[in-house]
Amino acid sequence: MIKKNKKILKLIEDIMEPETAGDPMGKSLNWTRKSTYSLSETLKTNGVSISPNTAGNALKTLGYSLRSNRKSISTTQHPDRDQQFRHIGSKVKEFEDMGQPIISVDTKKKEMIGNFKNKGRKYDKEPEKTMDHDFLSHAIGKIAPYGIYEKLTNKGTVVIGTSSETPEFAVDAIETWLTGIAYKRYHRIKKLLILCDSGGSNGYRKHGWKYFLYTKLSSIYGIDIQVCHYPSGSSKWNPIEHKMFSFISKNWEGVPLRSYEVAMNYIESTTTSTGLAIQAFLNEKEYQSGRNFNKSEVENTIKIRRDEILPQWNYSILSS
Repeated sequence: MIKKNKKILKLIEDIMEPETAGDPMGKSLNWTRKSTYSLSETLKTNGVSISPNTAGNALKTLGYSLRSNRKSISTTQHPDRDQQFRHIGSKVKEFEDMGQPIISVDTKKKEMIGNFKNKGRKYDKEPEKTMDHDFLSHAIGKIAPYGIYEKLTNKGTVVIGTSSETPEFAVDAIETWLTGIAYKRYHRIKKLLILCDSGGSNGYRKHGWKYFLYTKLSSIYGIDIQVCHYPSGSSKWNPIEHKMFSFISKNWEGVPLRSYEVAMNYIESTTTSTGLAIQAFLNEKEYQSGRNFNKSEVENTIKIRRDEILPQWNYSILSS
């Protein structure tokens, strides 16, 4: 049976990966733009002949929902969305062939640290006793978990920030991953592909994001960095959302995050049947929010090359 054929299920999973979205809070199954008929046809080109119905059953086994979830993804779709998805797919294939690292990045939902109720339920002998109100003034602090998910290795890194979520913080988190993990895992890193949302601290309109990528990473470590942004309203297609964040949310569901150590321990204890492993780091540096960067000054300082296809979302920060 298909459900027990690990080789075919792995092939289906690989085919579905670029077409998959999911809930970063882990409240629903994954969903896809690809129909079971289209999947069946794609499998035939790979030497596997199964019907659309059988393909649908295989998708259920892999945790996909067959419901219509379009309204939960976005209210509108950018007209260049599909073209950008295809471009991202081609860049991922290019970097896979080179064996150079591909990371999907984003900031997870901010969490207050203290004796506060965390939504969800867990098995325990007695219910956790927490404060009856979630006031920030009663909190030890508020964390911004910046995640880095490696597509080639199914490994993750989370840098927990205790200050403002800024472009500099995002780049510092990537540098933590690069120096602490990536150089031990990849041989001779010369290029890096970053997949990220169009907004937030690593948004395509954030000139500080490009500035710090150049001044703190590319020019220092001699790495050419290709950046591809998902279109607005498409953040759930960013792999980190359903490959890593959703499992962290499930793991600490119902657990009061009473200290930074508790949050880090629950992040690092998050695993999956496919071998996901995560390392966590604490960054207590203070970051200045609201800092403005002039576009022309930044682009005269850094070395940037924009792609011909949708250049606002696709560009390279060059080391030299």
